[in-house]
Amino acid sequence: MHNGSVADGSVLAMPKPNIILICADDMGYGDIGCYGAEKIPTPSIDSIASNGATFTDAHSSSAVCTPSRYSILTGRYCWRSPLKRWVLGGFGTPLIEKERLTLASIMKPRGYSTCIIGKWHLGLNWTDTKGKFRAPNYELSGLKDNGYDIDYSVPVTGGPIDLGFDYWFGISGSLDMPPYCFIENNRTVGIPDQEKYPLFQQQRKGLMVPEWRDDLVDITFADRACEYIETHRRTKPDQPFFLYLPTAAPHRPCDIRPDFIIGSSAAGDRGDMVCLFDWVVGRIGETVDRLGITENTLLIVTSDNGARRTCFDGNTYSHKSNGNFRGQKSDIWDGGHREPFVAQWPGKIQPGTTSNELICLVDLFTTIADITGATFPSHAAEDSCTIWPALQGKPLPNRNRSIVHHSGNGMFSIRQGKWKLVDGLGSGGFTEPKFEEPEPDGPRGQLYNLEEDPEETLNVWKEEEDMVTQLSAELEQIKKAGAINRGIA
Repeated sequence: MHNGSVADGSVLAMPKPNIILICADDMGYGDIGCYGAEKIPTPSIDSIASNGATFTDAHSSSAVCTPSRYSILTGRYCWRSPLKRWVLGGFGTPLIEKERLTLASIMKPRGYSTCIIGKWHLGLNWTDTKGKFRAPNYELSGLKDNGYDIDYSVPVTGGPIDLGFDYWFGISGSLDMPPYCFIENNRTVGIPDQEKYPLFQQQRKGLMVPEWRDDLVDITFADRACEYIETHRRTKPDQPFFLYLPTAAPHRPCDIRPDFIIGSSAAGDRGDMVCLFDWVVGRIGETVDRLGITENTLLIVTSDNGARRTCFDGNTYSHKSNGNFRGQKSDIWDGGHREPFVAQWPGKIQPGTTSNELICLVDLFTTIADITGATFPSHAAEDSCTIWPALQGKPLPNRNRSIVHHSGNGMFSIRQGKWKLVDGLGSGGFTEPKFEEPEPDGPRGQLYNLEEDPEETLNVWKEEEDMVTQLSAELEQIKKAGAINRGIA
């Protein structure tokens, strides 16, 4: 049983804080001002960084969104689930098993109100017009499900409300996926009965509710999140809350920008959508400040995976969405999974803290458990380690722990310290070459010394055979069993 104590064994003697986790969709390491972006203004996120902690070596567990979000909420790598590559569609079946503990379900026994406002993308049980559930489908074909045969008058199950959240208002998948409607708790808000029109960047055909507007989705999420915080503060001032706010921006479609956002950046429509995300963060921060709960609120801002390298028109606008790191969303290289990660908690996190510790979003589970005193059995969240010391600017207790990454198409890598081993050749994602066959006497995979080569340009697989053997064996051990070297009490 994990006992909700920090790594040195001391129980955190502090009031249970409110916790707000804001997660962007496809925002890269290089999209934020405090990480070096010059063409996209992000004053709200930059303010959190200056008033709290900035992490330079934070990563998602996957380079695409469904598996990354699974790891955030369960503390478990998604490749242990039935989903082995890519993502679910808007009508995907539930990926998180009903008996699996989530961040929400471990916090409720600690007296927390739990709320999600935003994108779910982890599957729901939809009922068709014949009264049957969708058959489980975890393959790419599930992304072609348009939902024309769904009975939208029937409640959905297997989503946030069945997994520990008291309240949910959001969308089932990304904004390029049907159904084009909001869902509140377990019912659609209105009945999608009109063909989606117009279709914006990469949007799939499907049904929408009357008068649906893509450009109002994140504005509505911000309004609902602020309303939740205000209502909770007014009606239950002594109860802590956990708010998970996964936005739709800046994922495509980016040509659905609200009027007040157009031209906010010098990085095209996608850059403007990063500004929209920053605007959402600002709305939440202003509400917390106005209500006087900043001192007892841990606010975390991050992203689910790396960014697309270009806008939909193929233009970069001389902006590096993933900084100087190689690759992009879905790739096994760091551009696919190195994330911006900033956190603020006055009095607990010192302003201006910069941490170079290696962390993963899968670690949020155990970290939040430590902070709130939540408990969970040892077989749960098996891939999660506490990063609470790093949030305080201290070294992590086990700096040799390994992190496993997964590309969109299912390629593995393992990171330990300065070394990163990729179990294959190519990007494993969107960037060409996606996969390469080894030459007869060439390397079978990739090995990079990130301390000397952070841009992953020099493959030293053949020169560092002992390290290849060591990391390959550890990767196989983690895949076959639970995580090792967890570094938690």
